[in-house]
Amino acid sequence: MSARATDHGLDDLAAAARAALVREIDASGAWDADPVWREAFESVPRHLFVPYYYVGAPGGYERRWGEDPSARRREEWLRGAYADAPLATRVRDGELVSSSSQPSLMAKMLVELGVRDGAAVLEIGAGTGYNAALLSHRLGGELVTTVDLDPEITESARRHLAVAGYRPAVVTGDGACGCPERAPFDRVIATCTLSSIPRSWLAQCRPGARILAPFATGLVVLRVRDPGHAEGRFLHTAAYFVPLRGGSRSGRDDLDTPPAGLPRRARGHELFRFLLTLTAGSLTPDAALALWEREDCPSRERYGITVADGNAWAWLDDPEGPYTWPLP
Repeated sequence: MSARATDHGLDDLAAAARAALVREIDASGAWDADPVWREAFESVPRHLFVPYYYVGAPGGYERRWGEDPSARRREEWLRGAYADAPLATRVRDGELVSSSSQPSLMAKMLVELGVRDGAAVLEIGAGTGYNAALLSHRLGGELVTTVDLDPEITESARRHLAVAGYRPAVVTGDGACGCPERAPFDRVIATCTLSSIPRSWLAQCRPGARILAPFATGLVVLRVRDPGHAEGRFLHTAAYFVPLRGGSRSGRDDLDTPPAGLPRRARGHELFRFLLTLTAGSLTPDAALALWEREDCPSRERYGITVADGNAWAWLDDPEGPYTWPLP
């Protein structure tokens, strides 16, 4: 924390705000299946990873930062840093390019990742470094690798991690290519939305590894069988992340917006938008609507993804069933 913040007694406020955040995540049940993560969130100071962030304001974004001359605004910055909400951390030409995810969603994703002591983890999307710090606290920095395409993001993440006392490997590179020099991995977690499943990730995983990634406004968990095969289902949780930048982009961004002309009940339904994004390029909106109504608005857990023999496809209920759609 900055000298200015310390001089004004914000350390105590930070500790109290962090404890309140942990209680809020407790109440959400996010880490019921693996409460060891509670200690990581209690210990890692999120405000060190967001020395500034942006909030919506008329005409764009307003910057909040820990070095603001106003004591009141510095306190607003600190309280906001411990809100259970995503924080916009990097904006270019009015476009959000990096953020710190909602802590309760981060907790759920880390639990679903299913790490165990000694597991080597690859994170795609370094962001602020906060998620890598949580992983490092649990596993040790030597087992954590975080990759981002943007050298400004990796440099700031590396700096935040050092200030907080963590030393994972922070690599500048195309996340779609993984990080072969640090492989093999037992777990891969992406903090950016995918439009395809990078085959390089499978090749860099040990058999039995788990991949957790945002895909089509949801979160898919894949079990890796070998370098050519992985399969798994979506969680029930909705998830909206900044798209992966780099080699795996295929122009599917924002395809979850339903076109005009569809019934209002479908256009306004979050699960229908999920289906539209998942099947983009394979189903017309009218065909997606017919399927959605015929199957009684299927929940995310009924969908899955398979990667096998050089192909990848999404499916409903059964990877070999009647409802399958090719992926890039």
